[in-house]
Amino acid sequence: MARPLSRRAFLGGSLALGATTLLAACGGESRDRGSGSGAWSFTDDVGNTIELDRRPTRIAGLNDAIASLWNYGIQPVASFGYTALADDVNFEGKDTSKVTEVGTTYGQIDVEALMAQRPDVIVTHAYPVDSEGTLDPEKPLYGFNDLEQQKLVGQIAPIVAIAMAGSATTVIERTAEFARSLGVTEQELAKPKQDYEAACERLRAATSSGLTVMAVAAYPGEGVHIAKAKDDPALRSYTELGMSYPDPGGSEYYWRSVSWENITDYRTDVVLYSLRAMDGDAMLEQPTFAQLPAAKAKQLYPWEFSSMDYVAQARTIDRLAANLEKARKVT
Repeated sequence: MARPLSRRAFLGGSLALGATTLLAACGGESRDRGSGSGAWSFTDDVGNTIELDRRPTRIAGLNDAIASLWNYGIQPVASFGYTALADDVNFEGKDTSKVTEVGTTYGQIDVEALMAQRPDVIVTHAYPVDSEGTLDPEKPLYGFNDLEQQKLVGQIAPIVAIAMAGSATTVIERTAEFARSLGVTEQELAKPKQDYEAACERLRAATSSGLTVMAVAAYPGEGVHIAKAKDDPALRSYTELGMSYPDPGGSEYYWRSVSWENITDYRTDVVLYSLRAMDGDAMLEQPTFAQLPAAKAKQLYPWEFSSMDYVAQARTIDRLAANLEKARKVT
């Protein structure tokens, strides 16, 4: 989804030197999975190959990325993102008391606090800049305020980037590959993968009636931003399972921005609303939106953003399928 940016001043070159010095003096701690034997390497989605003399055990990173690893049994040592872990649905049911939150607003990272956790690697996402999935090396990875901050953090530990491009099926598998490199076994992945595949089949059956769907992020003063399925990994994967998602058109990447006055031109059986924007009840208060077939039928359901792993995606797809199972054709 769209990525909010917050700005702040942060420490410069002197801290980078301090980070190098401290890391040279401090070794990583062993965790439950052990450090493994021999060298470790992983090539991420921006083409960087990270090589260490042992398997990483102290993992820090973006909320969205570490949530997936935690669903596979790897508890992170530090997190940063656009919100506190307590407010992130991807961490519901998890004891986050032992995770040091070094940033709870996008782009704001306490570098000293992150350094104190002595991560072996830092994992985040790379978002494309166009519909072709292009990754621009001149733009910071997701979660970083700018390239200067990213470089500073990279001096604490190597940064692993997983691309949020193409279909969710690809992103999920790449995330699983990274988890395997950290010691997660095929046996540990088997049941989550089975649940994910079952959820996918349920969604495939739920979409067989030909329901049309659009996903939106709406704001009172801005109008409605209609997501483009080909540009959102999760939505794209749903269309691969048979969900009918009309292209809203427009030349913009990811979104088609539409005024409240013109939203009546976009008629679907179901509307999915972003949990980070106006909810369905709030949108129904807009007279033009209330005229849509989906609005009249009260077929407005949450558009959930969940981490890219078998566990979270199975849960989200099951809920989406359950909503579509009770919807009907109204266009």
